[in-house]
Amino acid sequence: MQRFSSMLIRRRIALVFLMAALFSALLILRLSYLQIVQADRLASLALEQRLRPVPLLAQRGVIYDRNMNILAASMSFEAAYAIPVEVENPEEAAQKLAPILKRPVEEIENRLKRPRAVEWLKLRLTPEEADAVRRLDLPGIGIQERPLRFYPNGTLAAQLIGFAGIDNQGLEGLERQFDEYLKGQNGMIVQERDATGRTIPAGIERRIEPTDGFDLVLTIDKVIQHIAEREIEKGVLEANADWGLFLGVNPKTGEILAVAQYPTFDPNEYASYPADTWRNKAFTDYFEPGSTFKMVTAAAALETGVATLDSVYVDPVTLHIGGGRVSCWRAGGHGRQTFVEAMQNSCNPVFAMLADQMTGPTFHKFLTAFGFGSRSGIEFPGESPGAIPKPNDRILRWANVGFGQGIGATALQMVMAASAIANGGELLKPYVVKEIRAPDGTVVHRQAPEVVRRAVSPKTAEELRGILRSVVQNGSGRQAEVPGYDVAGKTGTAQIASPQGGYLQGPKSNMASFLAFAPYDDPVFAGIVMLYRVGQEPSYGGLWAAPVFGRIVSEVLEYMGVPRRDAQDRVDDGLVRVPNVINLDVHDAEEILLAHGLTPQAELSHGFIVDQTPPPGARVAPGTRVILTFYEEAHAHDVHVEVPDVLGRSMKDAAMTLARAGLRIQIEGTGFAVEQSPQPGTILHEGDVVTVRFAPPQSARQD
Repeated sequence: MQRFSSMLIRRRIALVFLMAALFSALLILRLSYLQIVQADRLASLALEQRLRPVPLLAQRGVIYDRNMNILAASMSFEAAYAIPVEVENPEEAAQKLAPILKRPVEEIENRLKRPRAVEWLKLRLTPEEADAVRRLDLPGIGIQERPLRFYPNGTLAAQLIGFAGIDNQGLEGLERQFDEYLKGQNGMIVQERDATGRTIPAGIERRIEPTDGFDLVLTIDKVIQHIAEREIEKGVLEANADWGLFLGVNPKTGEILAVAQYPTFDPNEYASYPADTWRNKAFTDYFEPGSTFKMVTAAAALETGVATLDSVYVDPVTLHIGGGRVSCWRAGGHGRQTFVEAMQNSCNPVFAMLADQMTGPTFHKFLTAFGFGSRSGIEFPGESPGAIPKPNDRILRWANVGFGQGIGATALQMVMAASAIANGGELLKPYVVKEIRAPDGTVVHRQAPEVVRRAVSPKTAEELRGILRSVVQNGSGRQAEVPGYDVAGKTGTAQIASPQGGYLQGPKSNMASFLAFAPYDDPVFAGIVMLYRVGQEPSYGGLWAAPVFGRIVSEVLEYMGVPRRDAQDRVDDGLVRVPNVINLDVHDAEEILLAHGLTPQAELSHGFIVDQTPPPGARVAPGTRVILTFYEEAHAHDVHVEVPDVLGRSMKDAAMTLARAGLRIQIEGTGFAVEQSPQPGTILHEGDVVTVRFAPPQSARQD
């Protein structure tokens, strides 16, 4: 029995030994596999675990205007960062850092305790702040140069350029559209760290340099952009509009020369402004264009032969068509008029009849030929295609389109359509980026003018240019006239569609616009002015938008070196050409007529001229009486108001103060109000003009 027990024990020992040997063999095989076969892979994984990168951001590419003026650039600022696992005492470190970084202690402490490899504490340090952080010599706290986007011109072309975020990524505008080109390739500093995240003394440290981004050269001109922004701001304030925009192009190439919008924002501090101010409404928003669209209707009517320069129409005052009606804006209508006069008078029934005669399918073909209903292809995020009716929509819908209702168009589409008329009938593709350049200056892409299609024949375009010139000479565009530069264009006063259906009614329910080019016989500049929800009465485009274009084009053509032409109003036969005073204030109208040796006859002492007899352009004997017809304003002209004191105020504050008092503002200069006429306390008629001169802050009165 004892012998059997001993054998059993030996067998058990042998079994245990055998199992241990087998386990040891398997362990040796496993270790051999890891140490020999998997050695390189595991060593690489171990190294990756020990190596912790600190990013080095690439220098974002520079954005230039067409003359190589810098519009956006990256500047190196010193930034404070923390490696949280290396911070020995977050509470004490936060107490020391808070007064230097000008941040709350709690905020810094929370950042120092976050489970992240790297935490940025402040991205833009002054040299004094950076030196103070270095002197603290806190474990886990460091200073590193970091590129941040800087816009040296502040608000200039803000909606076009857009802005980039703190991590070097494009967020809006061209910064977003061309982000892949601009951002470059980030680098890094790689350091070897232990399992707790602390730097290993004498460990591996590697630096991978970043690759800078590509540069953009834009088509816009900094000087033209500045002129446009200054004048659109004045236009918005004078018209008491909610906002306004100007878009200017070269009609021969499709190059965008200026995109101005007001109110605007500063991309250096974009988070401080409402997001609505970031949007480039000239490209992304569409509107019912109103009477500026009659330019397109006229082109289609001439091209199809539905109308000629000699066509004659009788204004029906109210046109019944397709189960609806179209009314003339002028009580009593315009009577008998030629096609040219119908354009000058902006007569809605005539253009509704033209659209009806062309029929929906034919008119639709011309809308698409001019680029409406589709995106232009400009390289900008969020471009809208607008909205046009279907070819077989009801008759009334197409009749309304004839005078600019029932269709959605962007400012860009309107300007490119006008450019097609200006350049002889070719629709061009607009573009805003002229070149893309590598960091070494090599041009990797250059954009050339591109013809999309022919919209109308050269003959139609030439005839229409003459008609549009007459709108400024003899019609509603009088206030866009510039001495020496022959402006051609079309005014518009569009009703604004209501979200609930129909159109807004009452005050601030119209958009005033003016679409034009110059010089009319060899155009080098085309543009549109849009003033949304005008707060003055009357809210005509010829009254508020046309003078803005006139001021812009006068300076722009002078800057572009276009010579002015001499104009002679008196002729050898002793007759005088009657000047166009439509849409002018009665005082300005009387001064112009008297200067031409004519006698004004006006029933009122203030208000705006809506018509004149003899008509503009007529040749009459010196001293001839010119009868002026007034727009009947909604308020009684015997209402009197006291002129408020606006001295020392900004342009916006002064305009709002006068608007609340029922007065209009005429702006001279920029900055703060230093002079006003009439003086504060003067009693005026409601709706009268107060001229305010502005100057830079140092010469403004301080309250």
